[in-house]
Amino acid sequence: IPSTRAVLLNLRKMDDDKFLSLYPDVVPHPIVRHAYIYDKNKYDLGKSVYHELGCFYIQEPSAMVPSFLLNPQKGETILDLCAAPGGKSVQASFLVENKGAIISNDLSRSRCNAILENVERLGIGNIVITNNDFSRIYQNYLNYFDHIVLDAPCSGSGMFKKDDKMKDDWSYNKVLKFQETQKSLIDIAYLMLKPGGTLAYSTCSFSKEEDEDVIRYLLDNTDAEIIKIDDNPLFYVNKKEPLGVHLLPYIFPGDGHYICLIKKPGILKVSEDNTSRAKINYKNLIGTYAPTHVEKYGDFLFGYDKQIKLNGLNIIRNGVKIGEIIKDFVKFDYHFSHYVEGLTPTISLNSTELSKFFMGETIAKDCPDGYVLLQYDDVNVDIAKSNAKIIKNHLPKALRKPLNI
Repeated sequence: IPSTRAVLLNLRKMDDDKFLSLYPDVVPHPIVRHAYIYDKNKYDLGKSVYHELGCFYIQEPSAMVPSFLLNPQKGETILDLCAAPGGKSVQASFLVENKGAIISNDLSRSRCNAILENVERLGIGNIVITNNDFSRIYQNYLNYFDHIVLDAPCSGSGMFKKDDKMKDDWSYNKVLKFQETQKSLIDIAYLMLKPGGTLAYSTCSFSKEEDEDVIRYLLDNTDAEIIKIDDNPLFYVNKKEPLGVHLLPYIFPGDGHYICLIKKPGILKVSEDNTSRAKINYKNLIGTYAPTHVEKYGDFLFGYDKQIKLNGLNIIRNGVKIGEIIKDFVKFDYHFSHYVEGLTPTISLNSTELSKFFMGETIAKDCPDGYVLLQYDDVNVDIAKSNAKIIKNHLPKALRKPLNI
């Protein structure tokens, strides 16, 4: 049975009307706004040029629901504790409209690279990607985060539909082993949650031991409270232990998930970022959509909107990488080119020119001298340097590939 696929739109790059005009035979996600389920045999969206340009994020439909139900607000501070490949962090960023601050953490350094790849392509500027074992540093963040996403490692029975190897590898002993990990993670997550804050606990397991039993463990050992998720015919609730909901593949159009929302008693007080920092100004650093704070690390500039604690964190990316300082100019980074709005001058590429650009070729085109923002179909491609007749190619070599246009 093929796995169900869906896309979540990056509204800064593509709205619903434009997406539906390109791909009319998709089905709206039954829960999540601006998301659509599609048939890969009809639309191979992973190979679409619009995917390459960061117009949408491909995700399993069930996995889209936890961050949506968490419902974070602009300005809040969020931790995604086991984040790779970053889907729940991405969705949280879209929900808060690229504002506030999200720590997107994973224990695996190699899996953090997948988060970074998605953050750059989608032009996200409010995510701090970290590679940490929070069991060693959670004391630095007691009662700190407004919201926490804990998509816990699990035995993976919800992956059976997607991967036969998961079925072959599954065992009850594996369930019990992961339950111990889940209890440890939910303990430290709850300690880091701010009074009045919300924790979204999820797994891709159907086992009660990894789902309701972990929540029951937390309730029995802390003052945690359950937030009831609204009734929905697509959700299954264990009537004997009505803690959270199951998204079962024979009811919900997805591979399967368990979700529970937990609140720490109190009134949530969101910390405002009242710091006032002078921006570092360079001759060509312009754009109407720019980060509030700009900091220099070595010869590189990074920007973000909200300052947060970074105590003990192994940081892979803090906000948006603006670029490298060369004398008193900035050589803009690919990440910034997908983040910025209002950068001028703008040069439109046709499909042939875009294909050449993604193969690493220069583009012969009359245009203004200096830095130019390249776009295709009104979507940012990259910031490049022109001598008025030739556009040089600075696209990272790892991103160069033939395009399906």
